[in-house]
Amino acid sequence: MTVPLHIVHIIFSRGFAGSERSTAESCNQQIKNHQVTLIIRKGHRKNQRSIVDRLDKRVKLIEVHHQWFTGRRLKQLFSQLKPDVIHCHLRRATRLVANLQPNAATLSTLHISANGRGFKKMDGLVCNARWQVNEITPWFKGLIHKANNSLTPHAQISAQKRQTLRSGLGVDDQDILLAAVGRYHNSKGWDTLINALQIRPEYHQLKVRFFGNGGDERQLRELAQNDPRIQFVGFRDDIKDLYQCFDLLVCPSRFEPLPRVILEAMDAGTPVIASDIGGCKELIDDYGGALFKVNDEADLANRIDEFLLNQPERHQPDLSAHYVENANLAMLDFYQQLIHAKGL
Repeated sequence: MTVPLHIVHIIFSRGFAGSERSTAESCNQQIKNHQVTLIIRKGHRKNQRSIVDRLDKRVKLIEVHHQWFTGRRLKQLFSQLKPDVIHCHLRRATRLVANLQPNAATLSTLHISANGRGFKKMDGLVCNARWQVNEITPWFKGLIHKANNSLTPHAQISAQKRQTLRSGLGVDDQDILLAAVGRYHNSKGWDTLINALQIRPEYHQLKVRFFGNGGDERQLRELAQNDPRIQFVGFRDDIKDLYQCFDLLVCPSRFEPLPRVILEAMDAGTPVIASDIGGCKELIDDYGGALFKVNDEADLANRIDEFLLNQPERHQPDLSAHYVENANLAMLDFYQQLIHAKGL
């Protein structure tokens, strides 16, 4: 029988995106059998969204000031809480915990990359993608866990609901719905997609819908304003239902650790075209789809050509290794390895 652990997660970001979703999923799974505390910054809400909206109510939540005496406050909390494991997310939390060197197993998830010296001082690092493992292996002396980015399988929606959702997006049965899901940020490469579409103005059956928000929205709208096929829908809470309505997902990222949107599209059986960069290539290599050369608008246009000519059947690969329950069991095993290695 597994002895319950006291696990402390720390994340000091704002809003709710991939890193926050992953952290919330870990907390929500681990609270079923363990004591879990989540430490976040004051002012954690951005664009009316926050990790706390997706958090199991049983998780103990602590807010700290993220600029004044944060390290001192964390030290006090660790003394009071006496955690077995301190799991950091992103650079600031990692740096602060690394400087404190608490009497607990410490680790950090590379939601992006090891972009700070604090990562070297962790007892363990969690990599979601193989390129991250290759990047840190030459210099990191602690334990490394190659995780599978977690996925919560989504229930099948009815044909009627699918038709209703497509109609709400202005898409008819004869249309091809091409979807783009994610933050409006330069790293996501949405300009590459828009320019690729404008190379093929003759494809009137394409209906292109962007789902998300972000600082680059104005520039992207201006870039796409002469293309009547493109609409910006904004953030949608029902995005997992919508994946089942898409005929094609395009992920043209310039940088991507391991994109959850691709996993969620694959879970829905939606074909995927992605750039040949980072975690995009890893998922396409493992589970199928098409790749184009990153930043190459003509190559992306050619891949869209091939899709329209062949229109592959919807296909759901075996993603069970990514299911949140299985990913969490592997993470808990890594916690135990760290505790044993540190002699706690």
